[in-house]
Amino acid sequence: MEQDILNTYEQASKNAGDEAARYKKLANTYSLLRLGVFALMVFAIYLTITLESFVVLTAAFVVLLAAFAWLVARQGEYERQRNYYLNLQTVNRNETDSITSGANLYNNGDQYNNDKHFYTSDLDIFGPSSLYQLVNRAATSTGNYKLAMWLKSPTNKATVLQRQAAVREISTNGDWKMETQALLLFANGEEPDRLTNLFKFLHLPLGMSGEKGLSKYAAIAPWLLAAAIIVTLFYPVAKGIAVLIALVNLGVVFSKAAYIRKADVVADKIGKTLGNYAAAFSKIESQSWSAELNIGLAQKLKANQTSTNIKELSKLINKLNYHLNMIVGVILNAFLLWDIRQIIAIENWKRANCEYVEEAFDVIAEFEALISLSSLATNYPTWAYPNIVESDGYTLTATNIAHPLIRTNPVANDYELNNSFSIDIITGSNMAGKSTFLRTIGINTVLALAGATVYATAMRVSVIRVVTYMRIKDSLNESTSTFKAELDRLQMLLAAVENEDHVFFLIDEMLRGTNSVDKYLGSKAVIEQLISKKGVGMVATHDLQIARLEDTYPKYVRNYYFDIQVQEGEMLFDYKLKHGECKTFNASLLLKRIGINF
Repeated sequence: MEQDILNTYEQASKNAGDEAARYKKLANTYSLLRLGVFALMVFAIYLTITLESFVVLTAAFVVLLAAFAWLVARQGEYERQRNYYLNLQTVNRNETDSITSGANLYNNGDQYNNDKHFYTSDLDIFGPSSLYQLVNRAATSTGNYKLAMWLKSPTNKATVLQRQAAVREISTNGDWKMETQALLLFANGEEPDRLTNLFKFLHLPLGMSGEKGLSKYAAIAPWLLAAAIIVTLFYPVAKGIAVLIALVNLGVVFSKAAYIRKADVVADKIGKTLGNYAAAFSKIESQSWSAELNIGLAQKLKANQTSTNIKELSKLINKLNYHLNMIVGVILNAFLLWDIRQIIAIENWKRANCEYVEEAFDVIAEFEALISLSSLATNYPTWAYPNIVESDGYTLTATNIAHPLIRTNPVANDYELNNSFSIDIITGSNMAGKSTFLRTIGINTVLALAGATVYATAMRVSVIRVVTYMRIKDSLNESTSTFKAELDRLQMLLAAVENEDHVFFLIDEMLRGTNSVDKYLGSKAVIEQLISKKGVGMVATHDLQIARLEDTYPKYVRNYYFDIQVQEGEMLFDYKLKHGECKTFNASLLLKRIGINF
């Protein structure tokens, strides 16, 4: 099955590469034609000066400028198509890389890591080789943030079920998913504040003085100059009037140069960007959706004709950029007060549309998060959609559950906690699989409550809040010893059990930073306090005495273990969870292997 999925991506990548090559050839052809038209414009200006006749310039303006604009538009379209297919090729190759090696061209989410978060550091949610690196397909900064928030905290059952339905629908529309990723790939790695600056630009009026009067003059200026040129054809002595009008027009534009530069600072960077976003908005709007969440998100865009309006703004900004070509800019401003027209049009657009723009980009972010989760369902079709249940107690049952970040021969286990309250003590040898099993349960629960599929044949889980105590580190910057760091983490865990709803804790070897007697007594006291608070979770430990708590609390404590088989001095691990307590440990064997006998 995996090979079939890889073959699909490889064929799609090849097809996209072929299309990109075709459009590149077309774009190059039109680029040469555009250069030829520009040369003719320069020659027309030379003839106008030499012959002292505006007839040549008028004809050149009408014919050559129209031809130039058409060629620019066609070349731009071919370049957009080439870039789109190159991006489509890239995202398909990225899926192949993700499946075969775990590589991912998208952000790994390291900026969202926080050692003091309830679980993200201990469960490898963010950073290199993390869950976020496996899942993320968000190119925009807002999409990255949205996905991170979904993985950092659980939501309610209704929202999880809505996301599941949306993810299921997107995963069955593979072409739409990959095409949307290709349309948004331009944003991957862009400055995080790019959209923030765009929103500021759209909400901040330019405040150009005399805007109403300029708008009226810009409407009649081309007709005045055209009339003057026509009069000049019959009365050559009147050519000074035409020149004067052209100079007045240029002077008006120059008088507003400060406002034009102010708009240029932002506009020069976002024209093409907005065009790319417009295509993504259109992709969402035009798709026929059936999942409730997808329908609602698309409707937010359709209600405001988002793709059409964003495309209009993109065109206005790109038109403003015409003045970057000095000769074209002079001609356009002399005849049409071009820059003034575009600035006023942009300001009118902002007044009419700025209020809903941020909501529209949040729709993009949410779809990117859903696309990211759907990548798991697409690439790993044997993974299951978990059943989100409501129960008075805690429910977390799984069949053949394995760790999604273990790429080579992961071992699956079954686990059952069905509408009850209990603490599971897990004992076992070093390297037998205790810590990995805790992380397996934790990371799949995070996926389940984000709305994704999980690495299991089946899973049932109630809405719980995972809290971990695993990788306890000292901190030189904070003058914190390992033991002090452990106490801080325990305090956080106990406070969470006391104050948060449905906390499910995962504790891996408590109080490692103290002596064995205090370690046992302290661990026992913590677990008994958790029992008194009706805490629920798992505790992995090497200390067999902790397993004796089952004798004291037979209705609350359950014992499990991972064992080791020793055959001819060799240690064999099966990494399978079993009921009861461990009887075989391997520390002495490991020490003997490095030359320490006792």
